[in-house]
Amino acid sequence: MEMLTYSEALAKIIAHARPVAEVETIPLMYSTNRVLAQDVVSPMAVPGWDNSQMDGYAVRAADLAAASEANPVLLPVAERIIAGSVGKPVEAGTCARIFTGAPVPEGADTVVPQEEVTVTEAGVRFTKAPKEGAWVRRLGSDIAVGSTILRAGDRLTPAAIGTVASIGRAYVTVYRKLRVGIFFSGNELVQPGEPLPPGGVYNSNRYMIRSLLQTLGCEAFDLGSIPDTFEATVRALEHASETADVILTTGGMSVGEEDHLKPAVEALGALDVWRVKLKPGKPLAFGNVRGVPYIGLPGNPVSGFVVFLMMARPYLLRRMGMTDIDMKPQQIRADFEWTKAGDREEFVRVRRNDAGGLDLFHTQNSQVLSSCAWADGLADIPAGAVVKKGDLVAYYPFCQFFA
Repeated sequence: MEMLTYSEALAKIIAHARPVAEVETIPLMYSTNRVLAQDVVSPMAVPGWDNSQMDGYAVRAADLAAASEANPVLLPVAERIIAGSVGKPVEAGTCARIFTGAPVPEGADTVVPQEEVTVTEAGVRFTKAPKEGAWVRRLGSDIAVGSTILRAGDRLTPAAIGTVASIGRAYVTVYRKLRVGIFFSGNELVQPGEPLPPGGVYNSNRYMIRSLLQTLGCEAFDLGSIPDTFEATVRALEHASETADVILTTGGMSVGEEDHLKPAVEALGALDVWRVKLKPGKPLAFGNVRGVPYIGLPGNPVSGFVVFLMMARPYLLRRMGMTDIDMKPQQIRADFEWTKAGDREEFVRVRRNDAGGLDLFHTQNSQVLSSCAWADGLADIPAGAVVKKGDLVAYYPFCQFFA
């Protein structure tokens, strides 16, 4: 099978992604990070009336047109309006004490902040002519009646949830959670908390992948560590295919005698992508097991981390129903040099420094997972490219992946 470039492989994988069919209606209160399955259309205007942006005084601008330091205007206070109450109409030659969020009463068209006036026993002293409409939030200035405030495929972030709440919606219709069956191939894998035997390795991938899936909002069906045998690998794939929407594994993706995932997947389904011109992460697989999509990540922890972010994550987001899955790099100055041009595109672990540039972790070995904990993003170095200090490189901050 031809080895694809990173962009070719990603495009081929995304082309297979379809949102899950099932949807559910859930309380807005518990919808964080879920993906909308229906547009949200506002039945009301927000705000629902003209209201004050400040604590101050509601006035008719025409009454203060001639106000100045040399010619102050004194207006009596006819009423006091707090948020949640509705005042009486403001008559010409009077004003109303008003507080932030309170409806601007009929007759008034402007609010003058309390800091700009002097209160006397006889009334309020105004020394400047305000602009008509100043400090007034107009009806519908945030959301118009009938407007679509969120669309199917949008993720319900905290700000999005607040916006939905502002139109009085208590429930939203979302795609059901994506079920991802995961297991980890390797006789050497040991669970944290257990004694580490000679030749053993603690299974960091299990904890990392589960955390990544949880961050996305997926449900992880964890089959744990699987022995390096063809029979055990086939049984794990069969089990995962019975319950999962996607099967995801780490390890066992090379072509050695103890790497059984490729033949096991091909015995139960097919592979569409096998190996990618990517570093770290060359041994990546994508295909299906009994019709269930399958993603095989490399076993080296850095490779698994990088490939999950750059390839598995956008695929999973599309399966979750999201429409905007594009990763948007920033162009940031490199404060490091990359002198050896490679034959594969490489994502290196970097961190922003106090000068605004990018520092490179001292080793880019794919087994050094601490490089990912140190870094705050990845820099993309194209195949055949070198980087000199001061060059701009494409930088993917981790915050965009974990938001």
